[in-house]
Amino acid sequence: MDYRLEDFPAPEAVSTQVTGVLEPSVEFKGNLAYSGCFHVNGIVHGKISTPDMLVVGETGRITGEIKAGVVIIYGRVEATIDATHRVEIRKPAIFKGEMSTPSLKVEDGVIFEGTNKMT
Repeated sequence: MDYRLEDFPAPEAVSTQVTGVLEPSVEFKGNLAYSGCFHVNGIVHGKISTPDMLVVGETGRITGEIKAGVVIIYGRVEATIDATHRVEIRKPAIFKGEMSTPSLKVEDGVIFEGTNKMT
């Protein structure tokens, strides 16, 4: 799926400049820290940290911990999420875990198993 950044208006403090892509055939284990917007279409096991944006594509899989400004999920995430601005969970996403965010959008057709604390 092709994601257009104009579909994801972000707060001014959050950079939407694409700085990396993890392709579907790649599996990453460890800690990932970056600035800008990173697209995960592969598999990540570990901790992701950014003041900016994380987009999990339909083929993306994340297990672990996410700290980000904005998180947009189309794939499968089993994690603890701490988002400073917002989380969007879009069809056909599956989310399992706990999150803390001031703004949450969940589309119809999404599987959400977990808790959210509005901050």
